[in-house]
Amino acid sequence: MKIVDREFYNRDSLAVAQELLGKVLVHEINGHKLAVKIVEAEAYMGVTDKAAHSYGGKRTPRVEVMYGGPGFAYVFLVYGMYYCFNIVTREAGNPQAVLLRAVEPAGGFELIAQNRFNKAYNELTKSQIKNLTNGPGKLCKALAIDKSLNGADLCGDRLYVAEGDKEEFNIIAAKRVGIDYAEEAKDYPWRFYIEDNPCVSVK
Repeated sequence: MKIVDREFYNRDSLAVAQELLGKVLVHEINGHKLAVKIVEAEAYMGVTDKAAHSYGGKRTPRVEVMYGGPGFAYVFLVYGMYYCFNIVTREAGNPQAVLLRAVEPAGGFELIAQNRFNKAYNELTKSQIKNLTNGPGKLCKALAIDKSLNGADLCGDRLYVAEGDKEEFNIIAAKRVGIDYAEEAKDYPWRFYIEDNPCVSVK
């Protein structure tokens, strides 16, 4: 699989979020390759976006990685228990990012099942299979993505995005999820997902 290069990420989050759909996120751990198809992503547009952690030019140790340039991982904790995985976009100093909201398992099913439910894949119920990776915290747990990967270079060989199989699909644009604090920005249609994909978090 061809790994996506840094120039791909060096654009507005709105473009990158849509073009990430259908691509494959890979996490290689101890010789095992976990692979998932990206099916839902949200764009965060930086200093002008009231929903973004960097809104108004906010600059703290937590968000610093977003100021460093494109193609790096921004991983943060919500509610003190769930990790969220973001991909930094745009050039250094322009702190935009794309949150991955949902993915579809494509390889490494056994380890994905163990990470999420501590069970073998063939022991999962229909409900557990449906809920493996259909949310930002779920996909991070399934793929063993945590704070240790904050700042990871996504153009390397450990955690990266690769080209998919060029399938045809329709992209749906909708409101982002869980950002009611963001005033008018909560209504921007900056969440994108593959139409009819069963792994999407919120239809």
